[in-house]
Amino acid sequence: MRPLQMVDTKTQYQKIKTAVDAAVINVLESSVFIGGKVVSDFADNLAKYHGSKHCIPCANGTDALQIAMMALGLQPGDEVITPSFTYIATVEVAALLNIKPIFVEVDAKTFCIDPAAIEKAITSKTKAIVPVHLYGHAANMEAIMKIADAHNLFVIEDNAQGIGNDYIFSDGTIKKTGSIGHIGCTSFYPSKNLGAYGDGGAMFTDNDELAVKLKMIASHGQSKRYYHDVVGCNSRLDTLQAAILDIKLKHLDEYIDARRKAADFYDNAFVNNKKITVPFRDANNKHVFHQYTLLVEDVDRDALHQYLADNGVPSMIYYPVPAHRQKMFDAFGGSNFILPTTDWLTERVISLPIHTELDEEQQSFIVSKVLEFVNK
Repeated sequence: MRPLQMVDTKTQYQKIKTAVDAAVINVLESSVFIGGKVVSDFADNLAKYHGSKHCIPCANGTDALQIAMMALGLQPGDEVITPSFTYIATVEVAALLNIKPIFVEVDAKTFCIDPAAIEKAITSKTKAIVPVHLYGHAANMEAIMKIADAHNLFVIEDNAQGIGNDYIFSDGTIKKTGSIGHIGCTSFYPSKNLGAYGDGGAMFTDNDELAVKLKMIASHGQSKRYYHDVVGCNSRLDTLQAAILDIKLKHLDEYIDARRKAADFYDNAFVNNKKITVPFRDANNKHVFHQYTLLVEDVDRDALHQYLADNGVPSMIYYPVPAHRQKMFDAFGGSNFILPTTDWLTERVISLPIHTELDEEQQSFIVSKVLEFVNK
């Protein structure tokens, strides 16, 4: 059996090595390392796949979120509603801009922001909602957009873990997550479903004016070279990463299908165990399984995590400390937020290896070790 990893990027690379190597060599020979046709072609191809009018590449997913808030004109003292059960980048960028994050509960089944909690948290200072498509499951975007429209709020989708998810509206309309709100943001961190061989990110919008602002802010606020109209930053997707991502984009649906197949295997193995809850699958979205995350009851989750490690099975806890309980948010009153569902989840979630290269022998071993501990 091949050694187990949370994400096997090396084996994935071996399958596309010829195409990737050729793309990298082409960039090296061209010596165009920043910008150029390779980057613009990738942006166009990703926009087309995504169903968005504009795709603006940037340096990473965190920058994408920050630039989105800047482009929407959010100011110090404004409030954005966000889940606490998420990676810190979602809310860190608000704090960097002196925007107050308002932490709300998530749905215990989907792990995504609860629309009812959003409604209750809106004040006169609320300017935006930041739903997170956590682990690859879509937030309830139909309900969220209705709330946003009713209260004249912006929606910034954190789609770092959800790229490729087809969200199905009640009228049958299908849109990719990240293309539904005013701006969608994603990350190309190597472990992502569409992962680079370094850092990278992108923003999506159908709004022409917003697209111009996003591009300007990501490039030092320039309207043209050396003419700086707004305060911006330096956030670029380099050409080598764009070349690699353009190759991998052609395989993205194939990669997602492989993750879903692996998730089906796990589901069948765990679904009848009363101590284990497998990931919830909604009829209105097609889970892309960036993570395969179990909920365990009457089980010492941390001891299970250690037991798996002792037996050569990697696992991860995403996330052991929710954002509102992090020290960095003390100044924003983080500890004042009472989020029992979020706290409950952080004590019970555990993610198993899931990636495009998992085989049944590996998964059978993983399952055996999980059940060995849970059933003892």
